[in-house]
Amino acid sequence: MQSLHLRNDTLLEISTFLVRRWSGRESITVSISDQKEVQTKLRENKIVMFPLEKYQGTDFQKYRQFRTALWYEAMRIRYSSKILSNDHAFGYILNTIETRRIETIARKVWQGMDGEIIFRYGVSWLYRPLLNTLYGNTRIVEGFSQYFLLGDIKGELSPNAFEKVQKATKLAQEIVNEAIEKKYGTDWLEKKIPEIIKVLEIDPLLTIPISIPKLSSGMALSDDEFVKTLNKIAKYRESDFGELDPKKIAEGKEVFEEFKVLLEEAKRTENKGLTSEIIGVNMPTATNVDETKIVDTDLINHLKAKFKEWKSGWKEEHVFAGDEFDEETHMEGHKPFIADRKIAIKTKIVILLDHSSSIANQEVQYKKATLALCEVLEYLKVKFSVYAFNTEQKQVICWLIKPENLKWNNIAAKRLAQIKANGSTPLAEVYNTLLPSLRSKKPDIFLTLTDGEPSDPDAVRAVMRDLKSIGIKMVAIGCGPDTEDAITIANNLRRLGYERTLAVSRLSDIPKRVLSVLGTS
Repeated sequence: MQSLHLRNDTLLEISTFLVRRWSGRESITVSISDQKEVQTKLRENKIVMFPLEKYQGTDFQKYRQFRTALWYEAMRIRYSSKILSNDHAFGYILNTIETRRIETIARKVWQGMDGEIIFRYGVSWLYRPLLNTLYGNTRIVEGFSQYFLLGDIKGELSPNAFEKVQKATKLAQEIVNEAIEKKYGTDWLEKKIPEIIKVLEIDPLLTIPISIPKLSSGMALSDDEFVKTLNKIAKYRESDFGELDPKKIAEGKEVFEEFKVLLEEAKRTENKGLTSEIIGVNMPTATNVDETKIVDTDLINHLKAKFKEWKSGWKEEHVFAGDEFDEETHMEGHKPFIADRKIAIKTKIVILLDHSSSIANQEVQYKKATLALCEVLEYLKVKFSVYAFNTEQKQVICWLIKPENLKWNNIAAKRLAQIKANGSTPLAEVYNTLLPSLRSKKPDIFLTLTDGEPSDPDAVRAVMRDLKSIGIKMVAIGCGPDTEDAITIANNLRRLGYERTLAVSRLSDIPKRVLSVLGTS
């Protein structure tokens, strides 16, 4: 259908947005990992998804499967109190019945998902194993799951086993109906599972092989046979969903509009060069990183509120003469008049983060402050890029966290979260790596956040002259464990040739210090 594939970072961006909207929880994170099954970790507020490559069909069909699977996990977060392992029969059966319960409840809210649910069931039918290929009571458990969710079984069961599956399916549906009618949750449903197990006559600890998408690579999902499969499932679920058109479901026009936007975003990102163009600069690539550990929502909201006037472009200040008199301020002995001052932030800024081993003890707080700074800079629509450096396997590495031409988002936050504090402070080496890019882009300010002296001060002074000669204002913030140490670090940095140095002993003050530099630049 198209030659351009969705990048994992683009996919994660829309996934995070959708799952937070669907689940109603802003703290949920999504990661993509090549694993056995999709997992939702309720306690960790985390969903781990398959990569698109795990699914079969065209890129659009893969995206639909991914998207609907994500919706189900979001509904589990919203409506389930626990998710057991699928490795054993008890957990597998509970999760199967819980799928129907949350689906029924959620469809009343997300009615537009009906076609995608049937599409997913159609694909699930193709993925499901033939019962003839399974052994022992595992065949009965899989047969129950197929019959309960899909209305039929693939392969054959003995008459006795099929009768058990039919009875268990009828009982399971009655249990789901009662749970919905009386608004019972997962815990109540869990207490009913032994009744299903008794009908199926199986061991609750029976090991269940995980069923993952398995199809021959040449099998298409949009042919006539697939439409027939959709028609069969739509008929089985007609009492729940009403009459549906299998051909329209196969086309998925509503979701395709969303998919086209994602492809355009992927193309735009590709054209802008998300990967670093600078030799010697790497980009963190892991996507299964929990960035919420470095998100300080209170700090971000406080800063946004504090600098809200900057976003409007005007700042209110007290002066000795003006049009509006403030009686309360006058009584307190301060400047009694109020005036509005125009603020224009057209400054382009490059931020370099020291991730040497000396910040290891405060690494999380350091990153929280940095992330809050980036959130506010994005909020104020400031053009900025972010780099970091550390040492890996005795090699100094400069990392690109956020390029100037892309917005700050949770993908950039994931990049920041995975940089480990390690090594020394080879500032001159890092500056020289970035120098070609800085010559071409010519930012107004190059801001370095560091908590120590560089390995080679003389080399820093030399490269500093090169940077200042092309019109870049060199600024440094010295971070110390207390006020005295912070001032000492800032004074030492000033001797290296920085045009302005600031001291910070409380990491949460970093964003305000940086914004003060912008306000006076």
